[in-house]
Amino acid sequence: MFMNMGGPSTVKETHDFLFRLFSDGDLIPFGRFQNLIATFISKVRTPKIEKYYQAIGGGSPIRKWSEYQAKIACERLDKISPNTAPHHPYVAFRYANPLTGDTLAKMLDDGITRAVAFTQYPQFSYSTTASSINDLYRWSKKLDKNNQIEWSVIDRWPKHPCLTKTFAKHIKEALSKYDESVRDKVVVLFSAHSLPMEIINRGDSYPAEVASTVYSVMEELKFSNPYRLVWQSQVGPKPWLGGKTDAISNKLTDLDKIPGIVLVPIAFTSDHIETLHELDIELKEELKNPEKYARAESLNGDLEFCEGLADLVKDHLESGEYYSKQLP
Repeated sequence: MFMNMGGPSTVKETHDFLFRLFSDGDLIPFGRFQNLIATFISKVRTPKIEKYYQAIGGGSPIRKWSEYQAKIACERLDKISPNTAPHHPYVAFRYANPLTGDTLAKMLDDGITRAVAFTQYPQFSYSTTASSINDLYRWSKKLDKNNQIEWSVIDRWPKHPCLTKTFAKHIKEALSKYDESVRDKVVVLFSAHSLPMEIINRGDSYPAEVASTVYSVMEELKFSNPYRLVWQSQVGPKPWLGGKTDAISNKLTDLDKIPGIVLVPIAFTSDHIETLHELDIELKEELKNPEKYARAESLNGDLEFCEGLADLVKDHLESGEYYSKQLP
């Protein structure tokens, strides 16, 4: 079961997606006014966000890519791990269709008795991975009272080669757009979704795990370029983790000595609104020197990445562990 935030596949699903997102106290804690605030924010923001989804093709591609990645991973698993075959791909989104409860109901109907909850947030956060695990737990208590399914969890994989090698390859491809004489001076900007500081201040491991991914990718690149880690998608008046992707991008592209920047969506396993609109449209329009901007392709349908996911699952199954030591 590939677990992720998800996104509305069609424009008309936008409001329900936003309401579920802002209703999640694990992601954005509003306290006892959670549902009231979620109702207000989702109503106010829906028209604006609907326009964003229309601008990127009429919906988020995250379901398409998640289903494709899971399919390819299971096909490879059947070959490299025949003792645990056959493997069946499922996708469960926290805020969009297919929702966790619906996917779990289908798995139960299909007679599944052994399953792996595989987070598609490579870097753990209480607000993302743990939220999805909590959601699965609640639905399991409701739908699987007889414990038909035995679960284990892949709760983080920030340095797995399928992730770091694929990102390194895509960064090289983006760097190749710059003239060879200045290529090694281009700044690689790794951009990850920010989090409210009140979550970070609890000791959430997300910043450290994102940083570990960044460092591992740069090791693959043999530190060929200067690099920075920046944070995007801050919402609301509360303090969030910075520095901000847009502010740092503007600062760097304004400097004559820097020939360009390559943006890398380091915490996402596929394209969605934060890459296709926030980075490719909004950010580029903000820059005074947009010709200095390039973005590394997201992981999407990269075969090396998809097949590497199968290797990750095979190692997990062979380990016999139900979850990492860090999860509790």
